[in-house]
Amino acid sequence: MRKKSGLLTFLTYLLLSAFAIINIFPLFWMVVDSFKTEQEYAQSPFSLPTVLQFSNYAKAWEVANMNVYFLNSVIITFASLILTVLLGALAAYFLSRFQFKLRGFTYGLFLLGMIVPIHATLIPIFIIMQKLHLLDTRWSLILPYTAFHLSLTIFILEGFMKGFPKDLEESGVMDGAGVFRIFWSIILPITRPAMATVVILNFIYNWNEYLFALVLINSSDLKTLPLGLANFVGIETASLTLQMAALTIALIPILIFYLLLQKQLVNGMTAGSVKG
Repeated sequence: MRKKSGLLTFLTYLLLSAFAIINIFPLFWMVVDSFKTEQEYAQSPFSLPTVLQFSNYAKAWEVANMNVYFLNSVIITFASLILTVLLGALAAYFLSRFQFKLRGFTYGLFLLGMIVPIHATLIPIFIIMQKLHLLDTRWSLILPYTAFHLSLTIFILEGFMKGFPKDLEESGVMDGAGVFRIFWSIILPITRPAMATVVILNFIYNWNEYLFALVLINSSDLKTLPLGLANFVGIETASLTLQMAALTIALIPILIFYLLLQKQLVNGMTAGSVKG
């Protein structure tokens, strides 16, 4: 039994290592190629640069107008992220800690949103934004991004909060705290692992989303980073090293977010799946 268990563990780690290498390999060479000259890249895309060309990043930032696109992505991503987490946490708190007549129906309605294909709503959302005169504004992306992720956010947070003992609220009530005070001062701090999970998942989607931004945004001053990178490919098709540099710049915020919240991400997803 021990030999079988050891062999199974070895095969599992081997499979996961191979999967990790397959995913990291293109990212690694993207970063390496971003430091090359065009001549070095043309001679051998899979060789190390002789001298690191940090100027590629400055030039890519300038040529692709990434200061505007980067700022728009930051504003839209964080605005929708804050709204999603705040509304999702409040909804999850009431669904997990209170019993009311339509609780099951309400929770099922949110879960139903998880099975609706997001891109199937593109045309209805376009029509709605057009009638509300929100087309070609940041709100045309912030509102859909918030709505898309409420279901998953509530599902994860509700499963996590449901496992908390009732003594938490009772002790808060004994101290004279109201419902929102208990939520803000007691429930929310101990929900940090699950919060980290929904934050990183929402951030990655909002930061990388392309199709809705393409359809709902026309002004160059409001375009997000994925749209800017797509335009950049058309402008600088011959300069592949600058494209690699621009893609690396877009990847950095995601890596920073994941590294900062990695531990909480794993803990939150595990706890949410068990307690839910």
